[in-house]
Amino acid sequence: MINSLTMSIKKFFKGHERTLSAKRNILVSLLCKGASMAATFFLIPMTINYIQPRQYGIWLTLSSIISWFNFFDVGLGHGLKNRLAESNALNQDQDSKAYISSTYAMIGAISLIVFICFAVINPFLSWNSILNVDDLSNSYIATLSLIVMGGFCIQLVTQLIFSVLTAFQLVSTVSVVNGLGQILSLLGVFLLIRFTTPTLLYLVLLLVSIPIFCQLVTSFVVYLTRFKKFSPQISHIKRNYAKGLLNIGGKFFFIQIGALILFQTDNIILTQVLGPKEVAIFNVTYRLFYLIVAFFTIFMDPFWVAFADAYIKNDLSWIKNAFSKIYKVWLASIVLAVIMLLLSPYIYRVWVGESIKIDFLTSASMAIYAVAICWMTVHNYFINGVGKIRLQLILYGISALINIPIGVLFARWWGISGLVFSNILIVLVMGMTFYFQCRRILNGTAKGIWNK
Repeated sequence: MINSLTMSIKKFFKGHERTLSAKRNILVSLLCKGASMAATFFLIPMTINYIQPRQYGIWLTLSSIISWFNFFDVGLGHGLKNRLAESNALNQDQDSKAYISSTYAMIGAISLIVFICFAVINPFLSWNSILNVDDLSNSYIATLSLIVMGGFCIQLVTQLIFSVLTAFQLVSTVSVVNGLGQILSLLGVFLLIRFTTPTLLYLVLLLVSIPIFCQLVTSFVVYLTRFKKFSPQISHIKRNYAKGLLNIGGKFFFIQIGALILFQTDNIILTQVLGPKEVAIFNVTYRLFYLIVAFFTIFMDPFWVAFADAYIKNDLSWIKNAFSKIYKVWLASIVLAVIMLLLSPYIYRVWVGESIKIDFLTSASMAIYAVAICWMTVHNYFINGVGKIRLQLILYGISALINIPIGVLFARWWGISGLVFSNILIVLVMGMTFYFQCRRILNGTAKGIWNK
C-alpha cells in the first residue's frame, strides 16, 4: 500500500512543466485557502466580541460600499496579467518591464485622483443616513470612511504584485500572502482585545493596514530578488504600452460591471420582492454551496496564464489535454454537489439551528447553480487567457440588462428557488456559448465575433 501511494505521488509530479506548475499552485493554494478559512472562522467571532455586532456591521457595510470603487482599476489588473503572459511566453523582458511600469503609473494616478475627490466630498456626506446609524457622530464615521478609502486606494497599487505573480504562474505565492494576511489579522485582533479599549477606529486601522503591509513586503522582496529585472521604473513608462493595456483592460472593466450586476443583485431583488427574511435563507444556502465554486476557482486559477502561454506557443495539444482533465474535476464537483445536497438538512441544523427553515428545492436549485458557474468558469478562463473576450463582453452586457427583470419575475412566481433558476438559465446560456467558442478557437474555425 505504501509503495502504491509512493508511485501515485511520483506520477502526480510528472508531466509537462506547465502542468507541474499548475499542480504545485493548486496544492499550495488549497492548503493556504484552508488556513485562511480557519483564520476567518475564528476572526469573525473575535471581532464581534471586540466591538459588538452593531459596530461590526458598520465596518462590513462601510468596507462593502467602498469596495465598489474597485472598478476604478478599469480592468488594468487583468489587462496586465494577459500582456505579461504574452511577453513572458515570447521572452520579451523589456516589454514586460514596460507593461509593469506603465500599469503602476496609471493605477497610481487613478488612485490619487479618486482619493482626492473622495476627501473633498466626504465631509459633506451624511454617513449617519447612509449607514442608518445614530449612536456615532457623522464626523467620526467620516474619519473612518476616509481611512478605509485611503487604504483601498493604496491597495489598488500594491495589489498589482498579485497580477504580476499570477502572470508568471506563481498563483500559489498569492495564496500564501493572502493566507498570511488573514493570520496576521487574527493575531492583530487578539492583541487589540488584550491590550486596548474596544473601539471601531483601532479595528479599522488594523484591518486596513495589514493587507497593505503584506503586499508591500511581497513587492519589495519580489522586485529586489527574483523579478529585479522587471521592477517598475519611471524611465520605462510608455504611452503606447499604456494604450494597449487600456484597450484590453477596458473590456475586462465592462465585463466586471456585467458580472457585478449578474451576481450581486440577488439580495436587493429578494428584499424588494419577498422581504428581508428570505435574504437570510438565500444567503445561508448560497454560502454553503458556493464552497464548491470557491474550491473549483482555486483549481482553475493557474490555468488562466497557462492557457495564454500554451496558446501563444501554439501548444494546442496541451490545451486539449488540460481541458479533458478539467472536465473530470468538473464532474467531481457534480458528485460533491449531490453529496452536499443530501447532507444539507443536517448541515443547516448544526450550522444555523432551527431558526431558519430551508426547503429542499431551494438547496437543489443552489447546487445546480454552483455547478453551472463552475462549467462557465472552465471556458471563461481559457477565453480570458487568450484574450478573445469581445463575445463575453456582449453577453455580460445583455445579461446585465435582463438579469433583474427576469429575476424579479421568477422570484414572484416561485420564490427564492425561482430567482436562483433565473440565474441558472442565464449562466447556462453563457456557459454553453463560451464552450462552443472554445471549441471553435481550438479547432481553428473561429471567425468574426468568435475570434475577437
